[in-house]
Amino acid sequence: MVAETLFFLSILLIFHTLIGYPLSLMLVDRFAKKPPLRRDLSLRPTVTVIVPAHNEEKTIRAKLENLIGLNYPRELLEVIVASDNSTDRTNEIVASFASEHSDYDIKLYVVMERKGKTNAQNEAVRIATGEILVFSDANAMLHRDAVTHLVSSFTEEDIIYVTGKLVYINQDEAMSSKAESDYWNYDLFMRKVESDVRTITAGNGALYAIRKAEYVFFDPIRCHDAAMPSYAALNHKRALFNEKAIAYERAGATSSDEFRRKVRMFRGGLRPLYEDACKYNPFRYGWYSYFYFSHRSCRRALFIFHIIALLTNLFISGQHWLFQLALIGQLVFFVLALLRCLFRFNGKVFYYPYYYCMTLVAQIVGTYNHLTGNSRPFWEKAETTR
Repeated sequence: MVAETLFFLSILLIFHTLIGYPLSLMLVDRFAKKPPLRRDLSLRPTVTVIVPAHNEEKTIRAKLENLIGLNYPRELLEVIVASDNSTDRTNEIVASFASEHSDYDIKLYVVMERKGKTNAQNEAVRIATGEILVFSDANAMLHRDAVTHLVSSFTEEDIIYVTGKLVYINQDEAMSSKAESDYWNYDLFMRKVESDVRTITAGNGALYAIRKAEYVFFDPIRCHDAAMPSYAALNHKRALFNEKAIAYERAGATSSDEFRRKVRMFRGGLRPLYEDACKYNPFRYGWYSYFYFSHRSCRRALFIFHIIALLTNLFISGQHWLFQLALIGQLVFFVLALLRCLFRFNGKVFYYPYYYCMTLVAQIVGTYNHLTGNSRPFWEKAETTR
């Protein structure tokens, strides 16, 4: 009885995470009461764009060219490149570019000890002068109106964080980048509804903005694009998604790059599930409790649900033909992923199970690293995203 209950519960949670939650958001989007969506394109606060960079000599000049081409008054725009102990020509390129474009406020901030992206951001914020802090990765190119659209969302005092829309520009180049782009578009739909109804559960590192007065100096092992929206919700403030603020980036074109990226995403292990457990109280946090449980907690625990589903299915498979059919379905799915891994079959019938299982394995590795104290606040960048 216990095994059957665990089996059905794990299958239900997997279904809810992947299908049930997006479907439920369609109903929420239609029937839930929403605050008025008000954006003001005339807002012109002072802005500091902070670009954390470690050994980005291949991309940093193009990034700076992109930033000075933004459609935002240059007298209101400050750019800080926070070089995280770079050992290549990154510092030299930034310093030279700043000298060549002295009519722009471009600063190089050198982080002397490499402690990762969040630490580089924390240090750069201390010298930033903008009312709004915009963060963007070195390999993300911004639409010329991206900053204008970001700041247009700060129309209420309780809005303290706004994330933009990341668009992958190489989705048709490889199966890996295509799968990641498809997954991301699916995620953006959920993010849009969450933002419209109340507040998002996470942003993305390619482009987001924070009121400087509300900036939190998180521990370097944490990411602002994940931690700041939760901070906002737990303090009864809002983190929004503005789909018109666009950043362009390359998805990982190889499976190994995507795997390392996903391990990095899960470097906090299961901690976000039990940290600040009060966030699951809908009487206190309303829709956000449902959003976080479904979009973040269940997704982060998917590998646990799958392990339970497989083990309990093995145990009860002899009780009914439906359990036998479920077991065959699970095994076929995992075998397809294994065949892609071993023989590099390129068909979608092999690659999508492989991509999904790669995510589950990345969750396991990230959780293991966290539990064993091997999680690091910094990582080697994926060259195929440059």
